[in-house]
Amino acid sequence: MRITFAPWGETLAELADAARRAEAAGAEVIWVPELHRSATVAAAAVAAATERTRIGTGIALAFTRSPMITALEALDLDDVSGGRFILGLGSGVQRLNEDWHNVSFGKPVRHMREVVRNVRTFWEKCTTGEPIELDGEEEPMRIRGYQRPFAVPRADIPVYIAAMGPAMTRLAGTIGDGWISHELCSPRYLAERVLPELETGIARAEGKRREDVEVVVSACCSVSDDRETALRRVSGLVGFYASVRTYADFFDFHGLAEQQQAVVDAFRGGTGAEHLADAVSPEMVDALTMTGGRDEVAERIAAYEGLADAVKLSPPTHGLSAAETRAAQDELLSLLPDLTGSAS
Repeated sequence: MRITFAPWGETLAELADAARRAEAAGAEVIWVPELHRSATVAAAAVAAATERTRIGTGIALAFTRSPMITALEALDLDDVSGGRFILGLGSGVQRLNEDWHNVSFGKPVRHMREVVRNVRTFWEKCTTGEPIELDGEEEPMRIRGYQRPFAVPRADIPVYIAAMGPAMTRLAGTIGDGWISHELCSPRYLAERVLPELETGIARAEGKRREDVEVVVSACCSVSDDRETALRRVSGLVGFYASVRTYADFFDFHGLAEQQQAVVDAFRGGTGAEHLADAVSPEMVDALTMTGGRDEVAERIAAYEGLADAVKLSPPTHGLSAAETRAAQDELLSLLPDLTGSAS
């Protein structure tokens, strides 16, 4: 099981430094998210700061850029990284797309399928000058009179799809080179809910096998010998996800429906999504995150062996000061060599 890392930085320079440290500690992929920064700009900063590790967007929003811009940015990132780039795409939720970005959400599974088709078609044909004519309910593409004058070293840049629900998970299995979870995904949920849907999707693609799709489970880690500190640091993240009703089935699966409702009530009562830690029970944190001392966190991560191909580790950030997030990341980075077997 490969160990990968999603670094944090108050500045892009600090983000790049954390990526360098993770690479030195043996992380095989550095992932950058999209919410408070552009995923593609952050990926470029990480590419410039590292030499060996692969760089992935974990994730870039699939519908807020045109497929052509997504394809071009991926080609440029693959170029600047020397062929180390992974394009990770996610749909986001309807409100984010329509209210924040003023773009159509549509039918998200169909929308994602068409985006990935368009991106791959563009990679394949952009240097030939031939027209690109793609029909679609969400993302039709008509390109004439265009020919990219630069070489495309890789027209098969890996495309990973982030998915939570069964339909998007099946799509990831059918058309994706990898699947990425959000930051809360227990081994039991992965085994019982995700992998069966992923394998159903894989079976729909002729000649495709399970080993052709990398399963990347995301795990938020709060490492501290002081248990109260470890729990407090990661409670805000759990609260952030629990405030979203889309995840109701996920919390119910873990027997946490009542605890989630308490968070939803706090959110509706005016508590901001970044400040819900006080509404989160220790039971929720224990069930859904990698929390505790070094040995306990390492043991929890090891529980994904045989289920996930890679684990994407990240420090807690939600509701924390920059100083506390920095301290949490430092503790996690110090654990990485033990997990990767690196001598660094």
